[in-house]
Amino acid sequence: MKTIISPINNRPDRLPPGQHWTNKLHVLGIADPPDIDLSEYRLEIFGEVEEPIILTWEDILDLEKVRLIADFHCVTRWSAADVEWVGFHVEELKKLVNIKDTAKAVMIHSLDGYTTNIPLKYFFDEDVIFAYRLFDQPIPEDHGYPLRLVVPKLYSWKSAKHVAKIEFMPEDRPGFWEQRGYHMLGDPWKEQRYSI
Repeated sequence: MKTIISPINNRPDRLPPGQHWTNKLHVLGIADPPDIDLSEYRLEIFGEVEEPIILTWEDILDLEKVRLIADFHCVTRWSAADVEWVGFHVEELKKLVNIKDTAKAVMIHSLDGYTTNIPLKYFFDEDVIFAYRLFDQPIPEDHGYPLRLVVPKLYSWKSAKHVAKIEFMPEDRPGFWEQRGYHMLGDPWKEQRYSI
């Protein structure tokens, strides 16, 4: 299994402005974790693709596994160092669907109704994965079971929990927190916390 160490871990300004280190991942969410039966779980990939597909949990586990070690930065000002995830790299999606040239961003849809948007430039990055293990254990319910997107270079509200759908979009549009005043991108080193 390939190990990816996020470039953010080697930055001279590793701790973004306004952040402080903590020794654990804190739990934040918009609802209680959904009850999930993995035999019924499906991951839908649709939108600006030639043919939409739906993956089972077994399909997901068959994708090439990677380990990601990356710092994790929450917009609420805490940061956790060297968080270890296992899952599949976003480039695996390109083997599953033909993404149209018209695609400019993705919207991640979660089982609890949460959504978040990410421009393709940030989505298809070297250290972005869909994770199903956290510190060598299945991801706990309150951290995104069964599948969580991990985008280390952006604030963690972009690392959507309980992922159910990946929508490729012809333009960037706001997700749950972005509609409520959070920044459309969320770069921690630029302190892009809010849009106003």
